[in-house]
Amino acid sequence: MTEQTFKSAYGVLKKHADTLRTQQEPNIDDLLSIVTESVEAYKVCKARIDAVEAALAQALSDSAYEDIAPSAANAAAAAAAADDADDADDVPF
Repeated sequence: MTEQTFKSAYGVLKKHADTLRTQQEPNIDDLLSIVTESVEAYKVCKARIDAVEAALAQALSDSAYEDIAPSAANAAAAAAAADDADDADDVPF
């Protein structure tokens, strides 16, 4: 069995959604096949999305990102501390 692509699985979901949305009378005879195909297509799409999210998380956690992120966090913390120090001298009235 060949593995279905995200694009083809998404096409199945879109086709079935359009069919269900536009039909005037429900066709119960086709409903089981529509649901079965839709569930399988959903699983393919979900697996692809999960794989992309995992790859992005891995890419963003690489050492290059880790070197940048603490610097940005430290700069933000220093700016917040400076704002707090300035606020201490302010008279509220």
